[in-house]
Amino acid sequence: MAECDIAVIGAGPAGLAAAARAKQCGACRVILMDRDRELGGILNQCIHNGFGLQLLSQELTGPEYAEHFINEARDAGVETMLDTMVLSVAPGGRITAVNRSGGLMRISAKAIILAMGARERNRGAVTIPGMRPAGVFTAGAAQRFVNMEGYMPGKRIVVLGSGDIGLIMARRLTWEGARVEAVLEILPFPSGLTRNIVQCLNDQGIPLYLGHTVVDVHGEERVSGVTVARVDDSLKPIPGTEWDIECDTLLLSVGLIPENELTRDAGGELDPVTGGPVVTDEMETSVPGVFACGNVVHIHDLVDNVTREAWTAGEGAARFVAGRQPAGLTIRTRAGDGIRYVVPHILHLDNLAARDVRLFMRAMRPDERVQVEAVVGDQVVFSKFERVVRPAEMIALTIPRGKVSSGVAAFGSETRLIVRVRPRDCDAGPKGGAKA
Repeated sequence: MAECDIAVIGAGPAGLAAAARAKQCGACRVILMDRDRELGGILNQCIHNGFGLQLLSQELTGPEYAEHFINEARDAGVETMLDTMVLSVAPGGRITAVNRSGGLMRISAKAIILAMGARERNRGAVTIPGMRPAGVFTAGAAQRFVNMEGYMPGKRIVVLGSGDIGLIMARRLTWEGARVEAVLEILPFPSGLTRNIVQCLNDQGIPLYLGHTVVDVHGEERVSGVTVARVDDSLKPIPGTEWDIECDTLLLSVGLIPENELTRDAGGELDPVTGGPVVTDEMETSVPGVFACGNVVHIHDLVDNVTREAWTAGEGAARFVAGRQPAGLTIRTRAGDGIRYVVPHILHLDNLAARDVRLFMRAMRPDERVQVEAVVGDQVVFSKFERVVRPAEMIALTIPRGKVSSGVAAFGSETRLIVRVRPRDCDAGPKGGAKA
């Protein structure tokens, strides 16, 4: 049985950054495993630019961003096991994996970092009615065909869903000579970043239909068209609003699902909203010694935030192995008015007193000129003005050290830290909270 300090499962942007940071923080042996034959994960097929603007102050393509952290991991001395499928993760850091060279292997790790990423929702997950012809792809599959394998999925395209991958592929396919007839979004607001709406749709002259969905797929051997309808407030198609679009390809960009089979295997508690594990501010799951980061925890819109989260996981895992993990009281976070979820779910008072702690969250609906507030009991301990909030764009709220721990001491350990959105002009209640 092989032994290591830390085993990292998944060699995409999260796994690479977490493994390198764990090694830099003193872990002796760090093994990075991935089922693919190359390091980098999904970044290898993301050949568009826009990566690293926040973190590296450079505009890189996906492969360039991956290369930066591949080099960092190798320079740190991280060991890699590629073309390796992890079959199970058991309590106590016991991993069962298999590959061609080693066969069935068992690895014992003092700590494990889960960085398996996410998978796309497919046609079955969104129950699109109609025929089952060829020509229906997820946007990520089409991205791999075009960018890595040199195949065009079709010539006349309809994209269902306005997620970032779908928007980017609408532009990419237009540049490759296809005609993108429409992008359809069932919600009344886009699901992708504003910059992608502007650059990938508006600049290319591609129409976006909000509040619309596909209600039928036509064609026998190959897609020949789709029927589209408007939806009501409950997202149900409105009879009499149907119209047809001729196309030979339907791309699905209808969301991502965190890959958490191994998390369940290990006994980790899952958040029903994010689909990812419940984590602390160390990125530790409910299973001691098992950490998680990246899209396996919650779906990110910027890779820079994935890397930041991975650094936290790597540092936390290294502290765990060294026996220096935080102890004492904790406080749970909770999504309040206007917020869909908050990550991390559990904060250590020791960490809140010693350092700044960053919270990630998403708004429930688009809004303008709001205060994002962190509340303990009836006290606003920190607030941040946001000119615009959108569900598609992550909100980061950094709590300065010492701001929350005193509030918990006053109200008791059962108190929750609630994050909420309030109109800027609304009476914010108790005064004295810090503002940003």
